[in-house]
Amino acid sequence: METLAMHISNGIINGPVAAIFAALALATLTVCVLRGRRDLDDRLAPMAGLVAAFIFAVQMLNFPIFTAGVSGHLLGGALAAMLVGPWVGALCVSVVLVVQALVFGDGGVAMLGLNITNMALVGTAAAYLLIALLLRVLPRTPAGLAITAFVSAMLSVVVASQGFVVQYWLGGTTDLGSNLAGLAGTMAGAHLLIGIGEGLITATTVVTVAKVRPDLVYALRGLRPAAAPTVPAVGGVR
Repeated sequence: METLAMHISNGIINGPVAAIFAALALATLTVCVLRGRRDLDDRLAPMAGLVAAFIFAVQMLNFPIFTAGVSGHLLGGALAAMLVGPWVGALCVSVVLVVQALVFGDGGVAMLGLNITNMALVGTAAAYLLIALLLRVLPRTPAGLAITAFVSAMLSVVVASQGFVVQYWLGGTTDLGSNLAGLAGTMAGAHLLIGIGEGLITATTVVTVAKVRPDLVYALRGLRPAAAPTVPAVGGVR
C-alpha cells in the first residue's frame, strides 16, 4: 500500500474528511498570518523568503530509505520554526506545499488541506514545542543548538506522519480493519529514518546561520531565558 509518502495523493482520503481538514488548515493559517505580522521586522521578512526558497530547493532532493523501500526529503517544519518562528514558519512550509501541488503535482490538490495540516501545521508546532523545551535545558552553544535542531526535526517528522494515520482512520478509502496500528508503526518507523536525515540537514543549516548571524535565528531571539528579578541595593542605589 503506497501510503508511506507524506504528500497524500488524491483518492487516499475521502472528500468529506479532506474538506474538513482544508477548512481547518485555512482557519489555522489565518491565525498564523495575524500572529506572524507581529513578528515581521526588517530581519524576519527577508529571512522568511529565504527560508521558503531553501526548503523548496532542498525538498527536491530525495534520499533513499533502503530498509523501508521509500525515499524521503526535508519537510522543513523544524528548520522554519528555528529560523523564523512557528507562525511565519508554518506559512513558509505551506507556500512550498501549495507550489509543489499546483506546479509539480506533488500531493493531490484536493488533499492540500491534509498535507498542510500534517507537514506545515502539526510538524512545525511539534518542532517548536520541542525547541522551546530543549533550549531551556541545553546550553546555547553550537553543540546545544545542533542537538536542539536535530532532535526537534527528527521527532517532528514522526509526529507529522502520525497525523496521516489519524486522517486515514477518519476517512481512508481502503478499510484496514485491525491493521491501523500496523500502519501507524510502519509510518513511524519509516519516518524516524527520514527524520534522521531531516535532523542532520536542519542542524547543519541552523548552526551555520547561527555562527555567521545569530541575530537571524528566531529561536535564539524569541526564546530568551527568563531574566532574574532586579533587587534594589541598600541606600537606594541600583
